[in-house]
Amino acid sequence: MTPLATTDTPLAEVLDADLAERITTAFGHRTVGDLLHTLPRRYRQHGQRYDKRELVDGERVTIIGTVTAAATRTYSTKQGQAREMLTLTVKDEDTTFRVVYFAGRKIKFMLPVGTVAMFDGTVSRFRRSLDLKHPEFLVLRSVSGPVGQLKGSGNLAALARLSATIDAEGGPSLFDRPLLPIYSASQSVTSWDLLGAVVTAIRALVPVVDPLDQTVRAAAGLMDLDEALRKAHLPENAEDADRAGYRLRFDEAIALQLLLAARRRFVARDPAPASPVRGDGVRAALEVRLPFDLTGGQKAVLEEISADLTLDEPMNRLLQGEVGSGKTVVALLAMLQVVDAGRQCVMLAPTEVLASQHHRSLSAMLGDLGERGRLGAADQATRVVLLTGSMSTADRRAALLDIVTGEAGIVVGTHALIQDSVDFFDLGMVVVDEQHRFGVRQRDRLRAKGRDGMVPHLLVMTATPIPRTIAMTVFGDLEVSELEELPGGRRPISTSVVPARDKPRWVERTWERVREEVEAGHRAYVVCARIDAETTDAPGGATKGGDDDTGGDRPPLVAAVDLHEHLSTGPLAGVRIGLMHGRLPPEDKDATMAEFASGGLDVLVSTTVIEVGVDVPQATVMVVMDAERFGVSQLHQLRGRVGRGGLPGLCLLVTNSREGGRAMERLNAVAATTDGFLLAQLDLVQRREGDVLGDAQSGALSALRLLSVVDDGEVIEIARRHAEEILDSDPGLHTHPALAERVHRLSGSEESDYLFKY
Repeated sequence: MTPLATTDTPLAEVLDADLAERITTAFGHRTVGDLLHTLPRRYRQHGQRYDKRELVDGERVTIIGTVTAAATRTYSTKQGQAREMLTLTVKDEDTTFRVVYFAGRKIKFMLPVGTVAMFDGTVSRFRRSLDLKHPEFLVLRSVSGPVGQLKGSGNLAALARLSATIDAEGGPSLFDRPLLPIYSASQSVTSWDLLGAVVTAIRALVPVVDPLDQTVRAAAGLMDLDEALRKAHLPENAEDADRAGYRLRFDEAIALQLLLAARRRFVARDPAPASPVRGDGVRAALEVRLPFDLTGGQKAVLEEISADLTLDEPMNRLLQGEVGSGKTVVALLAMLQVVDAGRQCVMLAPTEVLASQHHRSLSAMLGDLGERGRLGAADQATRVVLLTGSMSTADRRAALLDIVTGEAGIVVGTHALIQDSVDFFDLGMVVVDEQHRFGVRQRDRLRAKGRDGMVPHLLVMTATPIPRTIAMTVFGDLEVSELEELPGGRRPISTSVVPARDKPRWVERTWERVREEVEAGHRAYVVCARIDAETTDAPGGATKGGDDDTGGDRPPLVAAVDLHEHLSTGPLAGVRIGLMHGRLPPEDKDATMAEFASGGLDVLVSTTVIEVGVDVPQATVMVVMDAERFGVSQLHQLRGRVGRGGLPGLCLLVTNSREGGRAMERLNAVAATTDGFLLAQLDLVQRREGDVLGDAQSGALSALRLLSVVDDGEVIEIARRHAEEILDSDPGLHTHPALAERVHRLSGSEESDYLFKY
């Protein structure tokens, strides 16, 4: 008799000790609940047909068919032993398989012609046949009719014994079920091992208490949790399986959304410096001077941000938009609203190159409105100060003095600004640009930078578009604003793929095209995936050889140092060419970037240090070498560096990938559209969550087992709404202890403490 169990019961108390240990080692499952929250990869249906074209070499398959022919032949092993090889022809609906056993002397008596059996093994293609070599088998119906004892091999035989036990107790046979679950296996644990473990656990499981109220279940159309845990594995039909899987994914989604919503509410409890719009301040003065009209999208987003800033609770907002959609001017106007209220703002950039670029662009936009304390400054001016780690001691000391005295209204620097002992006079707002690695804990550190217990407002910006449901999950404690419309004057960027392997003449034409743009007074970027011959790492976000489709003869990656020398003495001889990469001292990078921006250089050969934020209006050409080594979003970012000054932009993606491969498909997709949100969706589908979440993910996100932030947008949206309703009536989940426990177990970290700080 199987002992009774709850979802918290250790597997070793329900299963054979060896199997429990193997499952824990392979999948990390320690309890009955862990095991039952692992959904089948798919279901094998009786009568289900296999499409020969979809069967892949090396794929594990389960077939249920009739033995229509059998043949044996004797052969000798290398050791001279005589063996009998058995070859069966098995028909599964209209698909025929060849099943081979190299030691088939005993098996031939168990599988005569006419036998209906289940076979589980790895499929291979030999000429025009589909082969299964040494598959496990289970006789379902012998030629003489039903048998009293099922015969089989390996794990299927063990499963048959379990099924026989269930039969004896009056339950339905596992093999008579309309849907048979197939699980993701490992080297030490097969799908049948898992099925046997799941069935044993379900038979022992006492009724599970549902953590969700009946009202929530009814409103969301959810199956009861106890029923879902059972029907997810042993459904009667496809609808049962779908509804059960939906319920289990919803449980993860609502636990995550409760965690994020609690975090939002906890942060909102602390006061923030209310900063109303002034009609006579720096912001109003700049708005009058702007040489262009804000787009409708910019106006709408600025209105959202301005409304947040007028409140005495902290703004926590994500501003995402296309490359060149005008996020910087929106952020500047928002910062000036805070400056007008007598407070300071800080803009954090991921690199010193980008921080310096922001300092120059903000200063240029402000003009004399950013020259406070200097001769010729406007009456209501503020001051923009740059603070980086590479500054001289004297410059750094002067910048720190301006910051602590409040002379600097806007401070620009890297993330070290919030970690170093930098004291602000009265910090009212923080803008984080291109935050890929700026997570929850770093944001929390900003709370200590405010004055008199005030929490600065936070605006996070990204030019890497994130579909809304992804943003809601990855940055779930932030409100989301989107800028999809490009400002007037931005010209379309034409993108072409240059197949270097198949059409080397096109590469020559690439350099000719660059020279033509330079002769027309324009500038060009050339981006490489590595610095020199000793650098072998793929660029951030790149595919590391998994789908470059170039085979074993792929040429080495083009190095920036080598290409700079080649172009200078060859195709672009006489053109002023600069070189920039991450190993250069910061002052050299700044000097090179400034020379390129001012026109002292015509072409800049660089690594991806120019990926984001760099703004040179005269740049019209972007050449990306070894483009197959970059991700979709990264290519879109690089492309956005050109076409920014009212001139048409050209992006050339040079690749050694073969036509028809996955990498070439990806590059063609980038060339076919400039819609960053469409490309972001493609990128997510190809890369999945692991790369999407990256360093921004919290313990909770990394603990998700079933929920896919790529595929389950609808579930996330519904769960978010119900999470808000639950917290409205029970902020600390005091009357929902099972839900509170679920949230804590999902996060596995101090993050869940937000729920218990009320």
